[in-house]
Amino acid sequence: MYIREANVSDLNDILLIERAAFNSNDEAELVQNILADPSAKPLLSLVAFLDGHPVGHILFSRAQLSNNPQVKVSILAPLAVIPNCQKQGIGGALIKRGLLLSEKAGVRLVFVAGHPDYYPQYWFTPAGKLGFEPPYPIPEINADAWMVQELSSNIIKFASGKVLCCDALNKPEYWRE
Repeated sequence: MYIREANVSDLNDILLIERAAFNSNDEAELVQNILADPSAKPLLSLVAFLDGHPVGHILFSRAQLSNNPQVKVSILAPLAVIPNCQKQGIGGALIKRGLLLSEKAGVRLVFVAGHPDYYPQYWFTPAGKLGFEPPYPIPEINADAWMVQELSSNIIKFASGKVLCCDALNKPEYWRE
């Protein structure tokens, strides 16, 4: 498997991955919107290849903390792997590479609204319990799906507040599930 930063020529492959992984066009449209959104930059978009074929994609977009705007944060959304390549470590490899590159770029916290049984294996922890509010309220039953990972030691002790996402993600329907 090979992972690299996406470039403009990868867009069609990325959109195919998103459509296949989620069996809909919604995530593909979201990715297109985030990639075109100036408020999402700087962003990090990675593509995974297996035997020369694109099989996975991950996107990290710029975000801000309402109480600590100087702290560099991002949101991981979405992560996609084509169905016949899932459960082979591709998603995990994309997460690990994305977190490493984010840390090198000075990002201190990474947030995700994702499956609470999946992301903790990559060092994410429930964010609400630590004082971080999502851009829109998440139903209490899904509260543990709102997670954070600290890329810089002890930043969580000094940071808190509502996470303000890029314009493309700033819609309540993205935060309901």
